[in-house]
Amino acid sequence: MATRRGFIGGASGIGTAALIGYSTAPSAAAADTTATVTQTQARESLFAVNAGMRANYATLKAELIKHLAPVVVVQNDAKGGRFTLVTQDGQESANPVPQTFELAKSIAHVPLGIFSVIASYLADKIPNLPNANRIDPHDLVLVAYNDEASTAWIEPLKAYATKLTTARANLPAAALPAALTTSCAAILDGGLKFINASVAAKHFDMKSFEDFSGSVYPAIRTNMEHASQAQIKGVQEIMKTWRAKVGEAAWADLYCVVLSQWTTSVLNQNTIILKDCMNAAKVSTHLIDLPGLEPPADPVFTALDNLARIVQDNIAAELVFPKDTTVADALKGQQDLLSDEILKQLGSNTVTAPAAPSYNTVAAAGVCPVPH
Repeated sequence: MATRRGFIGGASGIGTAALIGYSTAPSAAAADTTATVTQTQARESLFAVNAGMRANYATLKAELIKHLAPVVVVQNDAKGGRFTLVTQDGQESANPVPQTFELAKSIAHVPLGIFSVIASYLADKIPNLPNANRIDPHDLVLVAYNDEASTAWIEPLKAYATKLTTARANLPAAALPAALTTSCAAILDGGLKFINASVAAKHFDMKSFEDFSGSVYPAIRTNMEHASQAQIKGVQEIMKTWRAKVGEAAWADLYCVVLSQWTTSVLNQNTIILKDCMNAAKVSTHLIDLPGLEPPADPVFTALDNLARIVQDNIAAELVFPKDTTVADALKGQQDLLSDEILKQLGSNTVTAPAAPSYNTVAAAGVCPVPH
């Protein structure tokens, strides 16, 4: 296999310039053209160089996508994640997480469901709450944009109460584990109690809502525990199945790409679980979180397209910047190439990077280590 140095050195026999495709001496015609070109035309020709680079880059990336394997793509969703295995033989997808995950989270979301109805009618003054210093007054004004004297929240809140009432009546028939049934009942009962009291009084405030949400928090923790257990079990089982299918040699180079929203992109639940299913030596480079705004129309292509960019940049970094590993690392990572120079010119030589995720091993015991 020819090395980079060997290739360029060997080119001298036929002329390096001729090999690459340009002449070392400009022609007289070219010189005359340069003399008459306008500034706009000159700059456009400079822009064209970068346009050509982008076209070449896109071509390489499009071809590289076809060779990416094995890859596991995870699209986070309400069911615990849509997992897709990409190999040279094709793709296969599954939602491996048991339904308990979605059921437990569904009921745990009751306080958030109520909040979403009443939030815009909250008074924009912070009462004397235990966590008052953690509430940004400006953010509160943004959220509480409706007239606090309005009762327009009553009907939508009663409509939500109808859903809670139906779920409460049907809960025994759902055949959930006993502890989960009990915690779901507590959350639903607490939500209905708050709604009924608020509707009857035609009034609520942050204090009354906090009293409600605080009272059901222990039950929410139980739901979180059951949801985490279900997710861990499902993800570990599908990864074990695919590992056997792919084989140990290929699995050692597995890439995992997790698509998530920004609000769950740090210590994402699936990322936490996946790291223990991969080659430990490559987790830091082969387990990739891609936060976005909304789920993409084609999550698998989006993941592979971004992964191709990452993979080719990893190689380009070392070959384009062989004399500056700091800049090479910037091209390989999430750092912008100009960041160091900008920091330098602004009078700062360092920037505080986000702390690396610390994965709590308690997750292996079936308990989500992240407080939500």
